[in-house]
Amino acid sequence: MIDLTTHQPAASHPHTEYELNCALELLFYGYKGFTAQPDAILAQRGLARVHHRILYFVGRQGGLSVNQLLAKLGVSKQALNAPLRQLQEANLICATPSEIDKRVKCLALTDEGIALEESLSGAQRLILDRVFAECGPTAETGFKQVLGVLAKLTQAG
Repeated sequence: MIDLTTHQPAASHPHTEYELNCALELLFYGYKGFTAQPDAILAQRGLARVHHRILYFVGRQGGLSVNQLLAKLGVSKQALNAPLRQLQEANLICATPSEIDKRVKCLALTDEGIALEESLSGAQRLILDRVFAECGPTAETGFKQVLGVLAKLTQAG
């Protein structure tokens, strides 16, 4: 794990501030392009990216408990409460008691939630597919490695 407060780039790969700023700008603009279509779809419903993240993870693992979702998203119950409630009120997610422990709420997408999640994530899968095809497998592997390290940094706090 990289400690950003003490990590120094390897001597054979120093990066100038200019190079790092170029990477930051590409990240900003790339993310803007990656999220533009889903953001527009969400905005039509009065929703935001946090709602998309919830729909995505619940859609990938139906029956997910609220606590499991909290762990996946790395957020507090307080941060999750309002957007999850909005998704339930919009009939996009349903919460049912677990068959094993009735105190545990299991989350699943409704039919409408499945359709919305597919619309949101489907647009992004098309972008990734197009980009990976254009850049080739070596770039795809490098992209996934970079994002993997960034994800670990986020999870480490």
